[in-house]
This record gives sequence, C-alpha cells and structure tokens, in this order.
Amino acid sequence: MAISAKITPCLWFDSEAEQAAEFYVSIFKNSRIVRRTYYSDVGKEIHGREAGSVMTIEFELEGQTFTALNGGPLFTLTEAISFMVDCADQAEVDYFWDQLSDGGPEESQQCGWLKDRFGVTWQIVPSILPELVTGPDREKSDRAMSAMLEMKKLNIAALQAAYEGIDPMEP
Repeated sequence: MAISAKITPCLWFDSEAEQAAEFYVSIFKNSRIVRRTYYSDVGKEIHGREAGSVMTIEFELEGQTFTALNGGPLFTLTEAISFMVDCADQAEVDYFWDQLSDGGPEESQQCGWLKDRFGVTWQIVPSILPELVTGPDREKSDRAMSAMLEMKKLNIAALQAAYEGIDPMEP
C-alpha cells in the first residue's frame, strides 16, 4: 500500500513505535493502523534489531498519515516539533488533554502544550484561540494572551472572559 500524503511525519522511537501508534489510534476517532514492517537479518550489524521485530508502523489519525520507527536510542523527541489538535469546544479540549497527557510528564504541560508518555509533544488548541489572541482589538487580545500564558490546559470560558475584560471572580 503506497503512502497517500506527499509529506508524512516520521517519529523516531527507541523501541516503543508500535505501542505509541496503538495509543494514538485509540484516542482519535477516525484512525487506523495501516501497516507494519519488520527488521530482517539484513543490516543487523548496523540496526542491531532482532529479525522479526517491528521496524516501522504506519498509522493514520484523522486523515493524517504518520510513520513510527523503532530506530534505537540514537535520537530522541523534543518539544521543537509538536502536533496541533484543533478542538471545537471545551469538551474536545478536555478529552484530548486528558487522553494524551495520561502517563505523560506533568512539568511539560503549559499554554495548551503537553508531552505524552512517549515523548511526543501536542498542542491542544481550541479553534477560537487565534481569534482571541490576534483579534483587531490589541488590548482585548493582550488580555487573552496573558490569560493563556498562565494556563496549562486551555480554558475557553476563562480566555473569553479575559478577552472581554471580565473578572472571573465577580458574580
């Protein structure tokens, strides 16, 4: 089966590619494992993997194709690359935040960004965020931006209140 996208992100894992792909497919509704490839004895002196162990796993999340590679400990994932999840409402923000952060390091979670248990960084972003932080009224947008910078998981109601200049502590 040929890869349908012109550009496919490839995520390098030590040996957790299959577990990571299965984790992501369990979270996103329109998702599937497409195929697995396996190491053979060819090149074992270079890759060091046992013949028959998973080399790559191709999977799709919401129509985006990814490849996960069991490449060994040479390279690791960093926050320099992240995947944005566009969320229609707070229920989606909560769902994706809770699912993807399950088992991940708490300290990396800020401004809607989180690192999952496999080291992949995600941005869980409500669709309205760009409108709030880059709107035509700079004063309102600055308030929303300031509120966002104080949050871990983004809270749409709090961002909108900040944008409008409403004190959330007032009745």
